[in-house]
Amino acid sequence: MIRSALLLLLALAVPAGAAAGPIVQTVDGLVEGVAAGGVESFLGLPYAAPPVGERRWRGPQPPEPWDDVRPAAAYGPDCMQQPDPSDVAPPGVAPSEDCLYLNLWRPEGARGLPVLVWIHGGAYVNGGASPGLYDGTALAREGLVVVSFNYRLGRFGFFAHPALLAEGETGNFAYQDMVAALRWVRDNAAAFGGDPESVTLMGQSAGGDAVMHLITSPRAEGLFDRAIVMSGDGRDHVLGGLPLEAPEGEDSAIAKGLAFARAVGVAGDGPAALAALRRLPPEKVVGGLSMTALATRPDLAATHAMGAIVDGLHVLGSPGERLLSGEVAPVPLLIGSTTGDLPADPPRTPDPLAVFGEARPEAERLYGSEAGADLVRSIGTDRGMHEPARFAARTMHALGGPAWLYRWGYVPEALRDEWTAAPHASDLPFLFGTLETRFPGLVTETDRAMGQVMRGFWANFARTGDPNGEGLPLWRPAEETGDEIMFFAPDGYVGMVPDPLAPRLDLVEGSLGP
Repeated sequence: MIRSALLLLLALAVPAGAAAGPIVQTVDGLVEGVAAGGVESFLGLPYAAPPVGERRWRGPQPPEPWDDVRPAAAYGPDCMQQPDPSDVAPPGVAPSEDCLYLNLWRPEGARGLPVLVWIHGGAYVNGGASPGLYDGTALAREGLVVVSFNYRLGRFGFFAHPALLAEGETGNFAYQDMVAALRWVRDNAAAFGGDPESVTLMGQSAGGDAVMHLITSPRAEGLFDRAIVMSGDGRDHVLGGLPLEAPEGEDSAIAKGLAFARAVGVAGDGPAALAALRRLPPEKVVGGLSMTALATRPDLAATHAMGAIVDGLHVLGSPGERLLSGEVAPVPLLIGSTTGDLPADPPRTPDPLAVFGEARPEAERLYGSEAGADLVRSIGTDRGMHEPARFAARTMHALGGPAWLYRWGYVPEALRDEWTAAPHASDLPFLFGTLETRFPGLVTETDRAMGQVMRGFWANFARTGDPNGEGLPLWRPAEETGDEIMFFAPDGYVGMVPDPLAPRLDLVEGSLGP
């Protein structure tokens, strides 16, 4: 009754001729969004308190409630980073350490709709929720409530130090942020017309790696019901994987943290050292980290945990280890890669075929005439993306969760003379319906039709855990297909096909283990 009266007073307070946006009561206060084209958006909603000052390198804390109606018409800042020219989805808002904000899109009149939660990629050092590439409008028109959010990056997101450990903080702040965002969804989804009992978690690249870690972490259990992993491995830590502590002389996340402290002139391992680290300007904590720098400046690896820290609390092991342990609650899983994906696990030897050991003669036959950088890339992509996706699908099926395996090979018509395969992240504008943002002036009707097919599959999966639906090609789950995959072909064909890479992936599987 009180809430109804308050909303009435707010409506009466709007000046004549002014268009009020939709108003929703969250657990922290009232927010006013924007309505356009049948979709209502709510941008820049805080899901945690600003992680600044004494809250730097602490687990996310609840946001401070507010009394007035909070405008929700603009994105909040993306998390602190050094923007990278190679990023296909660069920040749309100036980065800041105060960055724990999320965004939500819903169709007008939403009631009890499934919720799709997006985790962006960027090697855990770049990216954010504000880029136009990730606008949730087109997915909301599929009958979903769509949520995207920022999480701490670089050394803000993954950092360990003895003084932090003494405070009970083990370093996986990015994953803690993700869990906090999922808890916000659980507590607020119904107010926005979403169903908190029907949540799908989706991520790409580092975001896909994060989804795999959340699937296999007890800290996130029960916060989502289905998962979509796009080019996010499925076996190993795409980045990171260091133990929190290790014997002296061995690498660990704490050793990396101490090395960073020394590099910025902070000595010691007690409270005074931590206080000095918390006083550092944010730019100094970033310290040059970016996607390009990770690949070109090996010196940075000495002072950065790179990603997941195996702390026995938030991260108990690699996703593959956890899946094989049988201690993971199964969820429906949709997982795949692109034909020209990242070589995330390249052979680190002058003789790339040596990784196959006694199976080298078979590897020579299967990889044919490829040599040099092309051979390293092919093996690295098979080991780092294609085979791990197959492994995760098969292993999740064995645990009792239905799994759906795909490979995206479609190339925009205007780029077929330039691209010989579908690059990493090239599928994202098709999924989000933001082709004109990514490829302005080059989009064809065939391109748009492929996006509609992809969104149809993904939306069906978010609704039911099964991508199949009226008007779409039949997609058989992984447990029924042997080596079949759902293939989005370069020429626009979409359907089940025998995986042309199956013999190579069998070889890779044999070299990696079960």
